[in-house]
Amino acid sequence: MKTLTKRLFNNFLVGIFAVIPIVVVLEIIFFIKDLLMNMFGMVHGYANSYFYTVVVLVLSFFILVLIGHEIVAKGRPLILSAIENIIDRIPFLNTIYRVLKKVITMFTSNDQTIAKEVVYVEYPKEGIWVPAYVTNRHETKVVLFIPTSPNPTSGFTVIVDKSKVINSDMDIEDATSFIVSVGVDYDKAKEMTKLN
Repeated sequence: MKTLTKRLFNNFLVGIFAVIPIVVVLEIIFFIKDLLMNMFGMVHGYANSYFYTVVVLVLSFFILVLIGHEIVAKGRPLILSAIENIIDRIPFLNTIYRVLKKVITMFTSNDQTIAKEVVYVEYPKEGIWVPAYVTNRHETKVVLFIPTSPNPTSGFTVIVDKSKVINSDMDIEDATSFIVSVGVDYDKAKEMTKLN
């Protein structure tokens, strides 16, 4: 009876972990759907016409595509620069905007001057190694963001000496996959031998 219960519980856990990626993707799809439906309802409630609502949504889509194209081709478009100048004058909001922009740029930019390095650091105590993103450097210190599994957007920001970290061959995508998969997606077995 005990082995049957254990086997059932193990199979239950395997089933949960198999379904989690599908649930996460579905949640993202539902979030986008809800966002679009709210936007559709807001525009339709204002215009009270399906034709105008569809026209506004299609125009919004093409404006966002145009802004994306301008950013890729030329850098910052004039209209975004003007909006940023306005946001820069609003206390508190300018700090939130600046920090969010830096974090998003760190993960999405092709600029090599922006830190995208992944390292291992002993945390929360010696002998326990975790992957961390290098977010900043100053002389002999590095600022690290240590994400937590399975949600890589939550974690801890720490400052450590360069001598306390070990470089990793993982890029940000590999490290994020490792964290989200709670270590299942980890093909850097050779790196484990570097961790004392």
